[in-house]
Amino acid sequence: MRALAIETSGRSGALALVEDGRVVAEETFPQGLKHAAELLPRLDAMLRGRGWLPKELQELYVSVGPGSFTGLRIGITLAKTLAMVSGAKVAAVPSMRVLAENAPVDAMHLLVVLDARRGSVFAARYQKEAGEWVEREPAHLDQLSLALSRAPGPIYMLGEGLRIHQLPADPTVIVTGPQLWEPAVSHVARLGLEMAGAGDFVSEDLLAPLYLRASEAEEKWDNSSRVKPPTSAPAQEPA
Repeated sequence: MRALAIETSGRSGALALVEDGRVVAEETFPQGLKHAAELLPRLDAMLRGRGWLPKELQELYVSVGPGSFTGLRIGITLAKTLAMVSGAKVAAVPSMRVLAENAPVDAMHLLVVLDARRGSVFAARYQKEAGEWVEREPAHLDQLSLALSRAPGPIYMLGEGLRIHQLPADPTVIVTGPQLWEPAVSHVARLGLEMAGAGDFVSEDLLAPLYLRASEAEEKWDNSSRVKPPTSAPAQEPA
């Protein structure tokens, strides 16, 4: 069984080839590299290196968000295109769940935080049960202080949102190191394999990024479209 894992939700991107449940090739794009410019050439080189053809891919595991608006669009578009070419089944892997795999082994409660701009965050909360992360609050738009107020302690935190948002001086809030804040494509592969094993696939027609909010440009456009032009003064009738 041959599969491809796609991770483009963060500031950098990555691809992984999976064969019979094992990652056999992986490549991470350098930070700042444009996903759109490099994704297809790098994928082509990886497939050629294994002697695979795109049509031989049987499953696709794609990180669907929330995360970078542009990166998610590119990753989803690639998955849709490959699904049409190869007929591969697609597993839509939640990006917050991918990040949760980075948590320290001794963590029991976890809050994943991404910056949503304008003072908000994308947050998701997890609790470890029988060694596995169980979702307690799905990814949603929130205020960091409110998300923390609902979390049991000690609560571990990770995610790129921690670079921007101020955290309380609370000994029960444990901030992980920045090396744990980027999603790993190997985790996308593992979670995608689990979803595939459970038959948790999505049709290419329904595959879409999980944005949780409109982009800043879309919100500005929506607001501007609601502004009504000033009412002109009635014309005076001639004397």
